[in-house]
Amino acid sequence: MRRYKWLNRTVLGIGLASLFSDWSHEIVTTVLPLFLANLGGTAAWLGIIEGVADGVSSFAKLFSGFFTDKLQKRKRVAVAGYLLTTFCTALTGLTTAAWHVLILRTLAWLGRGVRTPVRKALLASAVTPETYGRAFGFERMMDTLGAILGPMTAITLLPIIKGNFAILFGLAAIPGLMAAIIIALTVHEQSRTVVPYVSFVGAIKELPSTYHRFLIGVSIFGIADFSHTLLILLATTKLTPTIGPVKAAALGASLYLLRNAFYAGFAVVAGWVADKFAKPLVLGFGYLLAALMSLLIIVAPPTIACLALIFAIGGIYIATEETLEDSLCAELVPPSRHGTAFGLLAAVNAVGDMVSSILVGVIWQVAGPSIAFAYCTVLFTLGALIIFNIPKTKLNNSIHYEQTICH
Repeated sequence: MRRYKWLNRTVLGIGLASLFSDWSHEIVTTVLPLFLANLGGTAAWLGIIEGVADGVSSFAKLFSGFFTDKLQKRKRVAVAGYLLTTFCTALTGLTTAAWHVLILRTLAWLGRGVRTPVRKALLASAVTPETYGRAFGFERMMDTLGAILGPMTAITLLPIIKGNFAILFGLAAIPGLMAAIIIALTVHEQSRTVVPYVSFVGAIKELPSTYHRFLIGVSIFGIADFSHTLLILLATTKLTPTIGPVKAAALGASLYLLRNAFYAGFAVVAGWVADKFAKPLVLGFGYLLAALMSLLIIVAPPTIACLALIFAIGGIYIATEETLEDSLCAELVPPSRHGTAFGLLAAVNAVGDMVSSILVGVIWQVAGPSIAFAYCTVLFTLGALIIFNIPKTKLNNSIHYEQTICH
């Protein structure tokens, strides 16, 4: 098999699309609480909106991957998903009640869910198995840069729009539209084998046993992998007694930006390492970094330096986790089943995100932060041990195939 440059037109296009799409919806996410407050919406409404939208997105990811494995051409599904998200984002600024926001946010996240496994399958098909890590690491880096630009853009525009959210949401839709256009113009679909008809359950059962073992490790790790907004709460709580609540809150937000910077910087590093060493080894090490972070939260003194180290490790392990989970998934599963595999992985991670944040938050409230993060440390370590024990297999489950990469 020839060696190809991994940063080809398709990989670059998908990376840019991830940057622009995340830039778009992070603008909206940043101002959504304020927008809802202006509509008379409560914190309960915000929770309902985000919970329902995330749930719909999870199911969309699951079934989109399965459905698109049966299609010869899948790019149009990704483009449609980006356009649906963009259209609903723009309309959200015109709403006049919280339930309007609920409907449009849910439809926007439906589009986001539909496109995710398709985008990952298209990315995997654009490179050789030997370069999966670098390709997925690049995409994660670009996505994270969008997550940094989004809040910065929202903060910059808020004083300018003077309460006119229709303008802000309209402007937020522009990078989303750019993402759809970039996917349409730059992504080159490879010739692929269409999966013959099989039931959804049958498709999952046909995935390799190593993939199922991988998914068990991801699931155990996932039910402890809490939202890192809890790290902001941790920093604010620990620093308030010494510097006051206002400065503590500002420093907590700054530390979160530090975490995102490490995330963006180490995504490509993690991908490069993944292509040089066994991916289960690298992913397991990433899971152990999460355990180290949780352990430091328990034992480290509440100084700014220690908190900065905790946030930095958080960024590094997230970069390693997300890059390696995607690239290892692509390696363990035949290309014809990539859609189903990526969809199932995304759904498992989405459920884990929801369950972990609720559990860690409740344990924190009832038993204190030390017990909450001890729970995380144990499950992070257990997940790592399972991943370490995934047997080393030939690329793509010993299925040999040729790819033609178009630059």
